[in-house]
Amino acid sequence: MGDEETIFSISEGHLDSGLRGIPVGTCKTSYVDPIEGVHYVGYPVGDLANLEEEDVIYLLMHKKLPDSKQSAAFRKELAHRGEEIPTGALRVLEHLTPGSGHPMDWLSIGIMAMGSAETTGDARVDSMNLIARMPELMARIFLLRGGHPEKLRPRNTELGLVENFVHMLGVDNEEAEIMNRVLRFFFILHMDHGGGNLSTFSGKAVASGKASVYASLASAMNALSGPLHGRANQACLEFVQRIGTSDPDEIEKFVRSELAARRPIYGFGHGVLRAEDPRARLLIELGSEVCPDDEYYKVTKTLREVVPPILKEHPKITNPYPNVDLASGSLLHAIGFRKPHYYTTFFGWARVAGICAQILDERNARDGRGVPIYRPKYIAKEQPHRRLG
Repeated sequence: MGDEETIFSISEGHLDSGLRGIPVGTCKTSYVDPIEGVHYVGYPVGDLANLEEEDVIYLLMHKKLPDSKQSAAFRKELAHRGEEIPTGALRVLEHLTPGSGHPMDWLSIGIMAMGSAETTGDARVDSMNLIARMPELMARIFLLRGGHPEKLRPRNTELGLVENFVHMLGVDNEEAEIMNRVLRFFFILHMDHGGGNLSTFSGKAVASGKASVYASLASAMNALSGPLHGRANQACLEFVQRIGTSDPDEIEKFVRSELAARRPIYGFGHGVLRAEDPRARLLIELGSEVCPDDEYYKVTKTLREVVPPILKEHPKITNPYPNVDLASGSLLHAIGFRKPHYYTTFFGWARVAGICAQILDERNARDGRGVPIYRPKYIAKEQPHRRLG
C-alpha cells in the first residue's frame, strides 16, 4: 500500500457518524471478520478459547504463541509483578462507601490509584504490572464495594491470574474449578476486538498524548462503562430476567411486544459482524457443559433460536444474529456472580491486556517514533462569520 493510495473516500454522510467504518490506523493484535468473527493475530478466537489466559496475553503482546519455556517465564514474570504491588496502592478503595457508584467507577479509580503508587514510565513495564495486579484490584472491588472486606484472602500470584482472583474471593473446591473454567474462557473471548471499538480507541487516543498506561487504561474503562458498550452484558442478563421463561412461544410474544414498543432486543446485532458471533456460540456450548439446567441459561439458549427469524422480518436490521453478550451474563450468574452490575468489570479486566498490547504497538510504530497524537478533523457547522459592533 503506497502512501498516496486512496483506501477510503469521505463523503458528507460520514460526518457525525462516530467514525463508524472510517479507517484511521492499523492493528496488529486482532481483527473482526464480518462472517468468521474475532481473530487474535490471525487465529480464530475459538482456536484459543481453551488455552491458558496468560498464553493468549503473550500472543497479543509478542504476536506469536509461546513455547513451554517462554510460557513459564512469562507466568513467572506476571506472578512476581503481581506479588510486588506497592503497599497501600489500593487503600483508596477502603475509603469509598460500600455500594456507592457503579463497579466500573471503582475499576477506573483503582487503576488510577495503582498508577499513582507506581508509574515507571516504561510502557511495557507498566503494562505488565497492571495486567499482573488486576486480579487483586478485581477481588478488592467485589469485596470492598460489597461491604465484606474481612472475606478477602491474601493474594497467591503463583496460582495464575483468574485462579488468584477466585482464591482471593474465598471460593474453593469444585465451585472454584467451575468458576475458573468459565472466567478463563470469558477472559480469552473478550481480550481484544480490533482497534476501533470505543474503549480501545479511547485508551489509545489518550496514550498518544504520552499519558501513562494507567491514565490511558482508566480512560478506556470509563469508555467501556457506558450502556452502549461494556454494560451490554449487564443489560442482556437483566433482559433475560425480565423474560422469565424459556418457553419459545412466550419468548416470541415478549420479543414482538418489545419491538412494537421500539425497545431494544439485547444480545443481538453487532457493529461489524453480519453472522452469528462465534463467541456467542462458544459460550452457549460452554453453558451446556457447566450449567445446562440453569434457568437463565435455558432462556438464553431459546432466545438464540427464536429471535433471529423475528428480526429478519425487519429490513433495516442488518445483523439479526446473537452477539457475545447474549450468553455471557447468564454464565456469570450461573457460576455464582449474582449481581449483573459487576459484569462489565470482567469485560474491562479482560480488555486490559488487549489495549495494553495495542498501546505498546502504537508506541513502537514508525520505527520507534510512535503514532502521532490523535487529532481527527471536525468540519465547522452552523457557524456563520460574525463580528461584534
